Amino acid sequence: MDEDKLKIIELFKQNVKNKKADTSNANQRHDGKEGHWLEQQMGISANADNDADLLGYEMKKGTFQKTTFGDWSADYYIFKGKEASITREEFFKYFGKPNEAKGGRISWSGEVCPKINNFNRFGQKLIVDDDLNIIAIYSYSYDTRENKDVLLPNNLKQDNIILAKWDKPSIQHKLENKFNKKGWFKIEKDKDGVYQSIHFGAPINYENWIALVKTGVVYFDSGMYETNNRPYSQWRANNTLWTSLIIDSY
Repeated sequence: MDEDKLKIIELFKQNVKNKKADTSNANQRHDGKEGHWLEQQMGISANADNDADLLGYEMKKGTFQKTTFGDWSADYYIFKGKEASITREEFFKYFGKPNEAKGGRISWSGEVCPKINNFNRFGQKLIVDDDLNIIAIYSYSYDTRENKDVLLPNNLKQDNIILAKWDKPSIQHKLENKFNKKGWFKIEKDKDGVYQSIHFGAPINYENWIALVKTGVVYFDSGMYETNNRPYSQWRANNTLWTSLIIDSY
């Protein structure tokens, strides 16, 4: 067995197995507090670099339904840069959706977030082009909102407008830096919240990953909203996929 995998298994057995996460000293409003505890136990220092977490392996903690590959922003947004045709505020007005539970705050998330191949009622969808770039487009013809005619200016009343684009070289670098070195591992809890098992998966390259994007197995889960400048561009898959990719467990 790979020596680095053995080291990771030993770290898990010594520092995590049979334990519950102790987040009493963490900010209780922070969603990532348990993940940070797990990183500390496994000897991973908090950082924002785009690299595998530990000894060439990317670490994922157990989740109930879905697991994230990464928070990877687009390389192009229609509202950014010198050639921006609209402002960020206008982007949310035209292409977002108000959330009444948040006081009418407008976001590009949930129902409005574009998915692969099929237009949603906001006239948006994701496509993968011939060069394997990922593109979020808007088409006025497929927008079924009753107020679209008065909402949108004339220059946006057209089809195949690019809202955002993830260039293949950029997203491939981010994906493969994390998942295509030695692979990945996921640490799972039992029904009582006690960490009990560690599971390893093989390396993942862009060719395999983009094939999953094309079928919707890997999907874009935007959390972008108007009062926060962060793009919140999560790429995720349901845990059924992650389970199917496991090659060994301990």
